[in-house]
Amino acid sequence: MQIKETTNEGLKRAYTVTIPAADIASRIDAEVKKIAPQVRMPGFRPGKVPANLVKKMHGEQLHAQTVNDVIRESVDGLMQEKALRPAMQPAVDLAEGYEEGKDATLTVELEVLPEIDTPDIDSLKLERLTVPVSDEAVEESLKNIADQQKSYKDAPKSRKAKDGDQLIIDFVGSIDGEEFEGGKAEDAPLVIGSGQFIPGFEEQLTGAKTGDEKTITVTFPEDYPAENLKGKDAQFAITVKQVKVEGETKLDDDFATSLGLDSLDKLKELLKGQLEQETNGLTRTQMKRQLLDQLAGSHDFDVPQKMVDAEFDQIWAQLQQEAAKDEDPDKALKEIEAEKDDYRNIAERRVRLGLLLSEIGQKNGVEVTQQEMSMLIQQAAQQYREEDRERFMQYIQQEPMAAAQLRAPLYEDKVVDFLFDKADVTDREVTKEELEAAIEADEAAEEAAAKKGAKKKPAAKKKAPAKKAAPKKEAAKKAPAKKAAPKKAAAKKADDKPAAKKAPAKKAAAKKPAAKKAPAKKAAPKKK
Repeated sequence: MQIKETTNEGLKRAYTVTIPAADIASRIDAEVKKIAPQVRMPGFRPGKVPANLVKKMHGEQLHAQTVNDVIRESVDGLMQEKALRPAMQPAVDLAEGYEEGKDATLTVELEVLPEIDTPDIDSLKLERLTVPVSDEAVEESLKNIADQQKSYKDAPKSRKAKDGDQLIIDFVGSIDGEEFEGGKAEDAPLVIGSGQFIPGFEEQLTGAKTGDEKTITVTFPEDYPAENLKGKDAQFAITVKQVKVEGETKLDDDFATSLGLDSLDKLKELLKGQLEQETNGLTRTQMKRQLLDQLAGSHDFDVPQKMVDAEFDQIWAQLQQEAAKDEDPDKALKEIEAEKDDYRNIAERRVRLGLLLSEIGQKNGVEVTQQEMSMLIQQAAQQYREEDRERFMQYIQQEPMAAAQLRAPLYEDKVVDFLFDKADVTDREVTKEELEAAIEADEAAEEAAAKKGAKKKPAAKKKAPAKKAAPKKEAAKKAPAKKAAPKKAAAKKADDKPAAKKAPAKKAAAKKPAAKKAPAKKAAPKKK
């Protein structure tokens, strides 16, 4: 194998690698000898088929596979010989016109990871803003739960329904005299003023009494999900079977028992723990921002542009998805387009910080254990359908890059925790509002840095779509599903995404180009 360097500029490297035809031929001959004993051919005893006939029968397939193997081994050899640390998958191409019996010439292009000076972690100073959970906060949380578990009791037949009352109704919907699918229900609960039904529906039931029958007319919104109902006027024939008023909810041991807990004290203890977990998460976010600010402010080095491209593409895709959900998608898209350069700067800082954290972790022996990785894979597998989970786990085991992407967030968290332990940390008690204000101030400072194209701040925080949180279990029984107009969807406010970049894998496996088209790799199974 002959290696010639053709590019060495910054982090970019390019090489031509020549593999002699004799090396390829000898590998093919070795493969022929290896499989010959298993080849069966009429007129020959088992294992006695001549090598030239074996080669004639399987030569094309053997040649393609051998070339692929030789290319992979040659690229691996190049990485070792030149002590290269590829930032991402090298681009490997086999020169056009190659055919059996000739030398194989490869072009290998890549970006290498930068050399990073050993970070100084002994002088880190952090302030930890803590929020003590007060009894008042627990009581407020308890009251919110009680509000969600409202009970209703029958009102006198003479009572006229008003806001906050619950009506039990039968209804039949029709358009131009014809009933439509999903427009009929019996014993449907409806709380006036809750906004559960389309505009105008609840309002027209204000003042209704038990036993009343009335017909109302409403207009379906233009953005209603059912195409056949959008913007249509509909009539609903309604029978009010019962008017109910809100009952008193006593916050006592019986209430706690109805939620599956032993006592009211146990419920308060649980709520306090949840509030502490929430504020601890905010505290960690603010501390991490301080940490990243200090690290990024004292380190400036070139980063691989392909890594920046990949990070930017991810950010941009998230922003476009979020803009598409906006009330005015065109306006939202124009706004992010105007700040495209800012997001490019954000991507670069994320990559720089990811590399820096990775370097700190490697220099200080931070590792993700096999047990932690197994648990991580099992947790990720739960996102897939049961029949696809085993295939997902095999995919992760067979694809080093996929495993590295899964491992990266956990590795980063472990490096951050390591740095927290090393830092000189002082505590200061604040209110939750003060802690949230501190986080917002950090975000504003980072946005300003992004607009200036500065490299001193870690990945600036513009709003990116957050992962949907798992819904909390409701203790009370759910009300029957309503078949009338659906609830209005509340516009979801996107949470800000943490700034730090995922730590990269140490080494990317070389891409295997084929002399002939190789079978495509199996795709990762689709999520639920």
